[in-house]
Order: sequence, then C-alpha cells, then structure tokens
Amino acid sequence: MHVRALFATTGRILKQLGHNHRTLALLFVMPCVLLALLAWLFSDDERRFNSLGPALLGVFPFVIMFLVTSIATLRERTSGTLERLMSLPMGKLDFLVGYAAAFGLLAIIQAVLASFVALQFLGLGVEGPQWFLVLVAMVDALLGMALGLFVSAFARTEFQAVQFLPAIILPQFLLCGLILPLDKMPEILETTAYFLPLTYAVEAMQSVANNVEVTGDAWHDVIIIAGCVVIALILGAVTLRRHTK
Repeated sequence: MHVRALFATTGRILKQLGHNHRTLALLFVMPCVLLALLAWLFSDDERRFNSLGPALLGVFPFVIMFLVTSIATLRERTSGTLERLMSLPMGKLDFLVGYAAAFGLLAIIQAVLASFVALQFLGLGVEGPQWFLVLVAMVDALLGMALGLFVSAFARTEFQAVQFLPAIILPQFLLCGLILPLDKMPEILETTAYFLPLTYAVEAMQSVANNVEVTGDAWHDVIIIAGCVVIALILGAVTLRRHTK
C-alpha cells in the first residue's frame, strides 16, 4: 500500500466534496431533518418516538452514505479519473482505502451530528449510555459507505447505481426487525434477516434504547457490523474496475 497515494486520494475527495454544497447538505442536514420530522410526527407520543428514534438514527445515515458513496465512486470511474490514477504506482486497494477514509470521515461526522441533534434538541431518550448510541450510529454510517463502494463496481451509470438502493437497502429495511419483530416473522424470513447487516444495527440500537448497561449482545452486534464493513471493502477492492464499458 502506498501511503502517499492513499492520503492524496483522501485529500482530493474531501476537497471535491467541500465544493459540492448540495452533497454536503444531503450528508449532514438531511438525517437531522428526517429525525426532526419523525419527532414532529410523534410529538404527542414521546414513547413511540423513543422507540423508533434510535433505530432510525442508524438507518438514515446508513441509507444516505450508501447513496452518496456509490454514485461518487461510479463517477470517478465513468469520468476516467480512476483509470488515470491507476496508471500511476497506485493499486486498487490504495484507491479504495483512500476513498473509504474520506467518506468514512464524513460518515462519522454525519452520525455524530445526527446523534447530537436527536439527543440534545429533539429530546430522544434512551436507557443506555448515549456514547454507545453514537458509536452504533457511526458504525452504521460506515456500513452504508462500505456497501456503496462495493456495489458501485456493478453499475455502469448513475441511474443504475441508484437502482441498487431498492435492491440492496429496502429488503434489509423490511426484514431488520423495525417493522415487525424477528420472532414474529415467517421462519425463512427470520433466518434471512440474520444474514443482513442492518438487522444487527437495529438490534444494537434497540438494545441501548432499552437497557441501562451495554449488553454483550449489543457489542456482538457492533462487531458483526464492523466485520461487514471490512468484508464489503475487501470485496470492493476485488471487484473494482478501472473504467466502465
């Protein structure tokens, strides 16, 4: 791995995004707006907001990071930037880790900001420690980033990249346990849910919402999510193409 190339890629991506105010608004403002809308929706039912809020605090950054990262990575390939970069002494892993570092930093900022707004301004209440809630939100955002990097290799246009959203994200949203508890699902769907990383994100959020102490199961969920992040990045490096045919 070439460290200079990695940092150069990270810096270039952050500089580009710094000039893209719409993308920054989508990353940092939209999760807060969606949480505020949720709080407003359940303004007369604080218990319901405290039940759904923690899980959606993980889901919103996950979805937005997936969308932004997949499109931005695809644009690098379709514009020829990736092909030019990889003509230098720079491998696929250098490129992907540099991208992951840039978007990973944005994912962390996004999750911290959304958590701060939810806890301090929207009155989201949880039984467990708030730092763990923020930690899970950060890991969820990183998961969205990693999956976005991975699936971008299979898209040829930005429209195709967007099509992965209903294909990859919505099934996880339906089966993660947010709409219906896992133990009340048909057996085959419950089994399928445990192969989907968003299930563990929701479980961890629900755990910190309902338990005073951080449980072993909650840490287990976080470790699984982190493992999925690593696996997605590795698969992204393996499947990354220099250009789009």
